[in-house]
Amino acid sequence: MKTLNNHLILYDADCPMCNAYTKAFTHAGMLDGRASYQDMPEAACPLVDRQRAVNEIALVDTQTGEVSYGVQSLFKVIGNSFPVFGPLFRFAPFVWLMKKVYAFVSYNRRVIIPAAHDVQGIQPSFRLGYRLAYLAFTWFIVGSILTAYAHHLTPLVPLGDKLREYYICGGQVLFQGIVISFYRPEKRWEYLGNMMTISLAGALLLLPVLLLAKFVVLSPIICTLCFLGVAGLMFLEHIRRTKLMKLGWLLTITWVVYRLLLLLVILN
Repeated sequence: MKTLNNHLILYDADCPMCNAYTKAFTHAGMLDGRASYQDMPEAACPLVDRQRAVNEIALVDTQTGEVSYGVQSLFKVIGNSFPVFGPLFRFAPFVWLMKKVYAFVSYNRRVIIPAAHDVQGIQPSFRLGYRLAYLAFTWFIVGSILTAYAHHLTPLVPLGDKLREYYICGGQVLFQGIVISFYRPEKRWEYLGNMMTISLAGALLLLPVLLLAKFVVLSPIICTLCFLGVAGLMFLEHIRRTKLMKLGWLLTITWVVYRLLLLLVILN
């Protein structure tokens, strides 16, 4: 694999995803160097826009000082190792789409995988539009998966309206959004993003059961137990994330209360 020599990629040390894929680049021999921008003295890379590098990963040519950002950095690394992708990476509609996808992930990365400790220094910019898009995206995916899964819970759990799971998921966003707006309004969008990541992770954990059910007849009891097991994991993850955000127990309590009240309504 061809290495992109004399280039240094600057990643966010507080972003597990950024750390993982830049490490993969160097371990695979696609790139000969990486460093976190937190540990990089400004004098070492004077042409790097620090705030932009937080939002869009920076690739620095150590010989010329030229800096590329975001998808262009990734295209440069990947295109050097796999020249076959060169025409695609120059195709304007594809570049436009990938910039949107990159921004969608980048501006939501701290709620997808939060840092395990307090972060200092320059932080990623907050874009409300991308956070709302993330909430809508996760709501749709979660609603779709749970709608399919609901058929495997009958007759233990009655099958309701075809949009019931979308209503439930959207209702929790509104309910928790109201609670945190009174409790800690400055944390509103951070919390809602984290909460929907938990819901998305829980829904994805149910996919193997849905896949298995296509080949094997699974009883409603087994599917219900799997669902309860996933709900327990989501509960633990909710506790972990609210602790990281220093939000106390109130939101975990209301998160559980909402689900219990809905369960009573559904069963009755």
